[in-house]
Amino acid sequence: MKTEADVIVVGAGPGGAAAARYLATEGFDVIALEKAHYPREKVCGDGLTPRAVKELQLIGLPTPRDEGWIPNQGLRMVGGGHRLEFPWHDLDSFPQYGLSLPRAQFDHRLANHARAAGADIREGWHVDAALRDESRVGFNGGGRVVGVTARQTDEKGRKIGEPVEYRAPLVIAADGVSARIALGLGIERKKNRPMGVAVRTYFETDRHAEEWMEGHLEIWDGERGNSKLLPGYGWIFPLGDGTANVGLGTLSARGTPPKLDHKALLKDWLDHSAKDWNFGAQVGEIKGAAIPMAFNRQPHYVPGMMLVGDSGGMVNPFNGEGIAYAMQAARRATEAAVAWRGATGATDQERALASYARMMKDDLGGYYSLGRVFAALIERPTVMKLCTRYGLPRPLIMEFVSRLLADVYEPRGGNWSDKLLAALTKVAPAA
Repeated sequence: MKTEADVIVVGAGPGGAAAARYLATEGFDVIALEKAHYPREKVCGDGLTPRAVKELQLIGLPTPRDEGWIPNQGLRMVGGGHRLEFPWHDLDSFPQYGLSLPRAQFDHRLANHARAAGADIREGWHVDAALRDESRVGFNGGGRVVGVTARQTDEKGRKIGEPVEYRAPLVIAADGVSARIALGLGIERKKNRPMGVAVRTYFETDRHAEEWMEGHLEIWDGERGNSKLLPGYGWIFPLGDGTANVGLGTLSARGTPPKLDHKALLKDWLDHSAKDWNFGAQVGEIKGAAIPMAFNRQPHYVPGMMLVGDSGGMVNPFNGEGIAYAMQAARRATEAAVAWRGATGATDQERALASYARMMKDDLGGYYSLGRVFAALIERPTVMKLCTRYGLPRPLIMEFVSRLLADVYEPRGGNWSDKLLAALTKVAPAA
């Protein structure tokens, strides 16, 4: 069995599979190790904003409706006694529609898309740790990353067999929120960065074909008359197959998830706020996961290894979206890898690989810093109440807010709200 390559990718979710696809297209010999077997479930809203759709277009993944991709024309927001619809903006830089597809299908299709480009995607391999060459300078006093050790897993995820060493001059860690490889190297989570918790399930509904993503801005921690408004939102994303993805997420600006029963919160919210959907039978369990946000794990590059997606805390703190940014990171990682391949001399090669971390900060650092301020503000119940009650019905305010929350705006030019957002992200420190 082949165990050496130009690049080893750990994890084949959106970030890992996209990296494998891009690298294979550029002629790299790539092995991607995915611990599960497709199709496998992930806790996700299954909804894609125009920013994520653009990433699908860039990577060339077809999204025909007759294969389950359900377009949506915008976001319906409910809160403070208001119910308003905000169509996706007509911009040159992004498509004017979003999409929905269950993650179990999405990840499988993206992995097969990578395989079609020549990437070797291996299912059922649990990566235990990074391999380090102690004779070469690495991170935190250790050696340079030169590969990983992994063991096969059965259909239930249990490890079987003996450890196998996979070696490559570059490792891309796209192993999700667990970030096992990064943690093993001593790359700790920044505890002052936002962290979310999300739960979701599926319900049958006769409104499954609606072309709007619905967000509810009021989540309470108990009975309405004697409770606190929580930072976060609930969602209902129709999937066109007789069901909708239904879930909610809460946010902690200080990186410590609140000790809440999120499954109970979801049931309470559905009992009080989503009766008009006439939900039928629940399909599957309620499942939950932590959501790492705003670059809460850094550095994104250490000698021999890059962090992509959730492993590097690349989730948007404004809306909890991670797929778009994981795929964007995969693009940037490939650009750095191409520069590395073309460089001469060890110093220039290392400089090329390190450019990945700089590109990610240039792309997203300012925006995520704004998101940290946003997270701190909405943790205050008074601010949340004012936003939902008085902000929603004001078109001028929502013109700006809707672009800010979705991260869908013209980076150059555009109208006043685009220019303001572009200016704010440039001024904000890219920490």
